[in-house]
Amino acid sequence: MGNAPVKEAAQAAASSMSGVEQPAAKPKCKACCACPETKKVRDQCIVERGESECGDLIEAHKKCMRDQGFNI
Repeated sequence: MGNAPVKEAAQAAASSMSGVEQPAAKPKCKACCACPETKKVRDQCIVERGESECGDLIEAHKKCMRDQGFNI
């Protein structure tokens, strides 16, 4: 009985956190094996043109990695 306010506060905190974005699912493979398509074109661009010229490909690979569950 004395715990009722504590219980209500905990429930309120839990319900307010439900709107928080949940972390991505655990990766299904190692980082070295994830997103081979974006990794290959990103790496080739960096070798040929330099990192500063390949920002869009780098970001595309990061997005793919995040979509696979990696925290990048």
